[in-house]
Amino acid sequence: MKKSDVVVPKGMEMAYEQFHFAPAVRTGRWLRCSGQLGTDEKFRAIPEPEAQFVQAFENVKSVLAAAKTDFRDVVEMTTFHVGLREHLGTFVKVKDRYLEAPYPAWTAIGVVELAAPGALVEIRVTARLRGGTASKRVRAKRRGAKRGR
Repeated sequence: MKKSDVVVPKGMEMAYEQFHFAPAVRTGRWLRCSGQLGTDEKFRAIPEPEAQFVQAFENVKSVLAAAKTDFRDVVEMTTFHVGLREHLGTFVKVKDRYLEAPYPAWTAIGVVELAAPGALVEIRVTARLRGGTASKRVRAKRRGAKRGR
């Protein structure tokens, strides 16, 4: 992987520098996003569930935007929930503000805890990168495969 494949939106540099993970990585035609929590800039969970879910989606939106994509490009979403059944109705209402038909594949998983104290959800997505965004290495590989036919 090259450094240019890594996506670190403004305001998320701490994740990359302190915790040593990328908010997202471009791989071929795909953007693989790390899970995003509903936390503020100091990594504190927003106390109210609906506001926390909104912030988690806003954090995902920021990662997608940094890679010049948006929620229309999301093909898969996995969400991890503390109190899944308790908060699912509220979560779905918030989710529907961000994702429109055709909907991506979605798996919701109940967990005991998340990285930030008080965090109730972590949202991980995979998005299709828009045309012309495949890395030079991937494009060269495709050209070579076509010549070999």
